[in-house]
Amino acid sequence: MKTVKVIEVQPLDNLQLKVVFENNIAKCYDVQQLFKSFPQFEQLKNPAIFKTVHIDCKGYAVAWSDDLDLSSNDLWVNGV
Repeated sequence: MKTVKVIEVQPLDNLQLKVVFENNIAKCYDVQQLFKSFPQFEQLKNPAIFKTVHIDCKGYAVAWSDDLDLSSNDLWVNGV
């Protein structure tokens, strides 16, 4: 599968991310799906932290910190 890079990310209500990819397709990603398998993501329940999301790794990921990120592939495959 060819990796599709992120060109825009926007935090939405209810721990959702609006992600726009380089092919101009936008998807919504529910961060809450990560909590059960990856407890470190629970810190994103804090709106001040959640809103700091930004594009990282030249579009191959979005991140909140050096230790908390999501790959563009995960966002593409699991976004709706």
